[in-house]
Amino acid sequence: MTASAPRPPDPIPGARLLFSLDPAVSHLNHGAYGAMPIVVQRAQQRFRDEVEANPMRFFRADLAERIAHTRRHLATFLGADPEGTALVPNATGGAAIVLRSLGLRPGDEVLTTDHGYGAVGLAVQRECRLTGATARTLAVPLRATDEEIVGIIRAGLRPGRTRLLIVDQLSSPTARLFPTAAIVAVAREHGVPVLVDAAHAPGMLATPVDAIGADFWVGNLHKWAYTPRGTAVLAVGPAWRDRIEPLIVSWQQERGFPLRVEWQATQDYTGWLAAPVGLHTLRTLGLERVRAHNSALAAYGQWVVAEALGLAPADLPKPGGPGVSMRLIPLPSGVATTADAATALQRLISDRLAAEVSVAGWQGRGWLRLCGQVYNSADEYDRLAGRLPALLAAAG
Repeated sequence: MTASAPRPPDPIPGARLLFSLDPAVSHLNHGAYGAMPIVVQRAQQRFRDEVEANPMRFFRADLAERIAHTRRHLATFLGADPEGTALVPNATGGAAIVLRSLGLRPGDEVLTTDHGYGAVGLAVQRECRLTGATARTLAVPLRATDEEIVGIIRAGLRPGRTRLLIVDQLSSPTARLFPTAAIVAVAREHGVPVLVDAAHAPGMLATPVDAIGADFWVGNLHKWAYTPRGTAVLAVGPAWRDRIEPLIVSWQQERGFPLRVEWQATQDYTGWLAAPVGLHTLRTLGLERVRAHNSALAAYGQWVVAEALGLAPADLPKPGGPGVSMRLIPLPSGVATTADAATALQRLISDRLAAEVSVAGWQGRGWLRLCGQVYNSADEYDRLAGRLPALLAAAG
């Protein structure tokens, strides 16, 4: 590269010590499963101890109200209406609930883009197979501008037939920020409901849910908001709340949304109850400070690794907006172009380089995705950059 590398951010003092991550490993893929601060782990364990001390009392007493307290806390943090928000296990589960609640029929279609998360795509295929509806995917170039993305989606809508449009707020395979508010506005003009898959948004992006205006919005909090895994929210517009059905019917079914979605018998609710501690940790570190640090560190990591691979600045996809803490690097031609090859390379990097990264094949090209988080440091990306080219050459 000819231009100068971006300067890595100053570390946030003490942030690394908040986590119990193996110090011998560079954890550069926070976007996959997140990482729970120790204080959140301990909070969840206290709730587990409470359950096991007296399971009858825990489930019989005021559990529904305690869950509602978490719901209100998380919804307020996200800028969503607490009355239209339900806790769900993950974004994929929330998407499946929306798909099941639509009442799809033959002749209907569900429209997605080729940046969508694979498991959500599988859920769309399953629902279409069960109902006779059709799944259709729009190709969106990686380097498309926001205006071009909106134009592609506008041209792809089929009013009267398109029953749901699913778009990512920040895509998992391509780390691309989508202009969701503009997309929702265009879809509304054509009478098409929108589900925003915001799996990576909570904690990373500042956009309030209500400002997007989607009919459905689902996001994980265990990735960038430091909550226990299995903590996500599904926000539903007023017109749809009475039509939302859970995937499993339980005892709160007759109480309507959101309780009918949240109450799933004897599932482990301790993660939800401990979730506010994760948000407290994030706020204690400084929400804007963390966002700025993580975004700058991801940009630095993208730069140094790309430089080591001999890439030019023009080769690097831009995230599509500020604040994104995940960055994409194209791998050499022919490397990791399939799902199996990508998985194999990801494991090889983990085993040989003691670095956890994301590798995916997308549109016939292999891509390396790096994340930035408060427990990371610039030297971790430098080490990866210094060792990755030789590994790729040896692996062919």
